[in-house]
Amino acid sequence: MAAPATAPPPPSNLRRIVAASLVGTTVEWYDFFLYGSAAALVFNKLFFPDSDPLVGTLLSFLTYAVGFAARPLGALVFGHYGDRLGRKKLLVLSLLMMGGATFAIGLLPTHATVGAAAPVLLTVLRLIQGFALGGEWGGAVLLVSEHGDARRRGFWASWPQTGAPAGQLLATGVLSALTALMSESTFEAWGWRIPFLLSGVLVVLGLWIRLSVDESPVFKAALAQAQERKAASEPDEKMPLVAVLRHHWRDVLIAMGARMAENISYYVITAFILVYATTSADLSKQTALNAVLIASAVHFAVIPLWGALSDRVGRRPVYLVGAVGVGLWMFPFFALIDSRSFGSLLLAVTVGLIFHGAMYAPQAAFFAEMFATRMRYSGASIGAQFSSVAAGAPAPLIATALLADFGSSTPISLYVIAAALITVVAIVCAKETRHRDLSDLGTAAGPQAGTEGPEGAGDRATLPSDARTV
Repeated sequence: MAAPATAPPPPSNLRRIVAASLVGTTVEWYDFFLYGSAAALVFNKLFFPDSDPLVGTLLSFLTYAVGFAARPLGALVFGHYGDRLGRKKLLVLSLLMMGGATFAIGLLPTHATVGAAAPVLLTVLRLIQGFALGGEWGGAVLLVSEHGDARRRGFWASWPQTGAPAGQLLATGVLSALTALMSESTFEAWGWRIPFLLSGVLVVLGLWIRLSVDESPVFKAALAQAQERKAASEPDEKMPLVAVLRHHWRDVLIAMGARMAENISYYVITAFILVYATTSADLSKQTALNAVLIASAVHFAVIPLWGALSDRVGRRPVYLVGAVGVGLWMFPFFALIDSRSFGSLLLAVTVGLIFHGAMYAPQAAFFAEMFATRMRYSGASIGAQFSSVAAGAPAPLIATALLADFGSSTPISLYVIAAALITVVAIVCAKETRHRDLSDLGTAAGPQAGTEGPEGAGDRATLPSDARTV
């Protein structure tokens, strides 16, 4: 049976909680995306100088992909302890790890100084970044989802998601400003280090805000119940990972499938485009960076709007619009870039990110609503991060390899379309979750419970009108 739902916090407290999650995720994604942009622009020359330019870019993106390989491990570790110790403690740790690794990249010697040790050190720091990000996402979205008003959960939970375009905006903006103000030789000599070193300032700001918020009341209730069970000598709960795989394996698979189009399209649109626009379309680095910069601002603005729409019509319909839209957009996307005008490039990236936002915005609430409280951090993190190994990690690498082998964007478009089809199947197989009560503490009380009827009407019918909040 569901535990009584807690009252929503006052608006000022909720805004502070949203700010804490948003600032933290912005810093984390700034660090992560900064690496991706640098991998496309300079790391091939600084850390893999003996390679053919396109091969060097492939090797650079390979170290980029390594960060994704560490994300599932981060999801497992942070998810386990986040479900045992709380969301807040783990979010502080993830921020420190990510910021420290990024700052250290800014101090790294290059291949010209230490030879083969340079790419090895770069790879180690990228692994730390991936590990930290694997634990960040689940905790950040749950901190908001478990505090907020259930009627507007999609809207409020979408704000931590805006940390991705905000981080992209910051990373691309800093790089764009530096490339505009510096000569290419100066930027490659030392200018590229500045954005990485700035991460230290952003981490201090993020910690100051993140340490000021309280733990999720839903988690506190679940922890109190677990302690009562222990005091009564009842059987110990299963480890969160074991419980997730036992009770929510289907939901984990759905979450993984749902991320395929979202993850792959994003890294093709924002990371690979820096390669394609500058090599195949003969556009300048500055032009490509400016297009991503402006489109990221639009992306930031539309994510809360898509989140609010998911509160009205449901998570699944909005997600499907994004998956279908991004699949249909791929051929026009590359055709516009091939026209070699800034306006066409900007239109291609902006529309692509608007469709991506339709998937990314409801994702936070959607994944949180799939899992019971005492396994929610583990379940949401595992579903989100394990898919990133097969989706986002190799996306720029695969796209670059396809371009090198075929000399055409057609195989890349088909690659993204295939991912969109997988996501459509996953969402069609999912159940609507927008009326789910997150205060349900039962281990088997996931989406399988109370979802009879359209839009989760069975779940809604079991709750009094004043208890449908988290």
